[in-house]
Amino acid sequence: GLSAAGCLSLCLSVKHFSRRAALREAEQGSARWEMAGQGATLQNFNNELVKCIEDLREKREAVNSSILKEEEEKAKIQKDLSILTDRLSKINESLARRVMARNEYDKTIQETEAAYMKILESSQTLLHVLKRETVNLTKKKQYSS
Repeated sequence: GLSAAGCLSLCLSVKHFSRRAALREAEQGSARWEMAGQGATLQNFNNELVKCIEDLREKREAVNSSILKEEEEKAKIQKDLSILTDRLSKINESLARRVMARNEYDKTIQETEAAYMKILESSQTLLHVLKRETVNLTKKKQYSS
């Protein structure tokens, strides 16, 4: 098939040929055999032009079909993107809540461990004091006997 430019060129040639044929016919008095030849040539041009137009319509339909497929794909992707955006938003919210909860656990664990260390230190101090007092009491008991 011809390109769009080729079809346009053919169309212009047909118009030009028709004008030339009309002028020649008027000038020469229109001999019958010449008209038959011009008619056949004009018919050939017409057939080519119709074929060009059909080819252009087929190419247009192929492009249109591609457009429709891409528009369908685009719509599907936009829908999927919307769904994924919603999921991402929900996951971000959930993550924020869980991170806050984890931070609260961390704080509670730190405070509990610090309190526990103070209890241990106090227990060690108490034990040390108790041992010292036991030794002192034992010494006092020995001296008094």
